[in-house]
Amino acid sequence: MEHPIHAFLRGAGRDGRGRRLADVLAFDDGRLEAVHDFIQWLFPLREPSRAVPGSPVLGEDEAAAIRADPAAREGLRAALDRMARFYADTDDWLVRFDHNHLRITRIITAVRDLLGREEAARFHAALLARNAAAGGPVNAESLRHWERALGAA
Repeated sequence: MEHPIHAFLRGAGRDGRGRRLADVLAFDDGRLEAVHDFIQWLFPLREPSRAVPGSPVLGEDEAAAIRADPAAREGLRAALDRMARFYADTDDWLVRFDHNHLRITRIITAVRDLLGREEAARFHAALLARNAAAGGPVNAESLRHWERALGAA
């Protein structure tokens, strides 16, 4: 039996709300900002979400299955591309404190674990450049969390 996050990322399954990967990737920027229960499916972690109880938790077997499946990796890359565009095209997260800072930590961690450090580092670098261009409004603690997420083994 295919694991639920794996199936979702490869486009064959649905998230807890019945959405397919393509549905979530089609969200406009306003919906990405306002909806809070999709990010755990796009960028799964090994620990439960404190923000959205009941969200899926990535097990080691499922992580290995995602890493071994080209379709699931492509789904994850599509999610990363969509979120990179969101952060490039919006400014609301460029403040001292914002829920997107937690999302960014999650994205960096999941991408590092499932696609590799190089892809996570590219995303991280783009965020740092965007923050710097905006005058560096993101708080130092969030920046440290992002750096730790990138560097964790």
